Amino acid sequence: MLADHFPPLGLRLRTPRLELRLPSPEELAALADVAAQGVHAPETMPFVVPWTDAPPAEAARGVVQHHWAQLGAWTPEDWSLDLVVFHDGAPIGTQGLRGREAAVTREVSSGSWLGRRHQGHGLGTEMRAAVLHLAFDGLGMETAVTSAFEDNHASLAVSRKLGYRPDGLNRRVVRGAPVNDHRLRLTRADWERHRTVPVTVEGLAPCLPLMGLPAA
Repeated sequence: MLADHFPPLGLRLRTPRLELRLPSPEELAALADVAAQGVHAPETMPFVVPWTDAPPAEAARGVVQHHWAQLGAWTPEDWSLDLVVFHDGAPIGTQGLRGREAAVTREVSSGSWLGRRHQGHGLGTEMRAAVLHLAFDGLGMETAVTSAFEDNHASLAVSRKLGYRPDGLNRRVVRGAPVNDHRLRLTRADWERHRTVPVTVEGLAPCLPLMGLPAA
């Protein structure tokens, strides 16, 4: 099986409503269709790289290429696990977790997107909670970081709910204009205090060496 050669293909995270895992080619195509249908209101841009400004077909192709590129560039020192989020068996977005020298820093970062018609139902909180459980309980991390532009109220609300604290600002240029990018940090202690979503993890042990971590 392919997962014997690349164990993250066998990794599964499950919450009460969601499953997070790497997709089959057909599921990746369906995820691209979700992106083509819209991720945010046209007048806003929540991403540093404004990939959703592209025409729908180009944005969809970019989702496929980005997915392949991240897996192809994977090393134990610098890995990016872009899990597809499934709700009722269908892909609705992605939730990523990235580690750069994570075995040394004990820190990971996260990023995500959710199809616009799936927003507003608490799924963003649930999918972030899933990868935080993986980070802290599964990988033994000590901190997790993320960021969001000041007008991305939904993402900032998810971070507050999960226990993140402000960690400063970065100034970015998006669509030719300056924006404030709010950095946020979650410690293990704050994660423990705010965790409410039950999460199960399957298939993690064989993935650990690929993340630069000792085998269980």
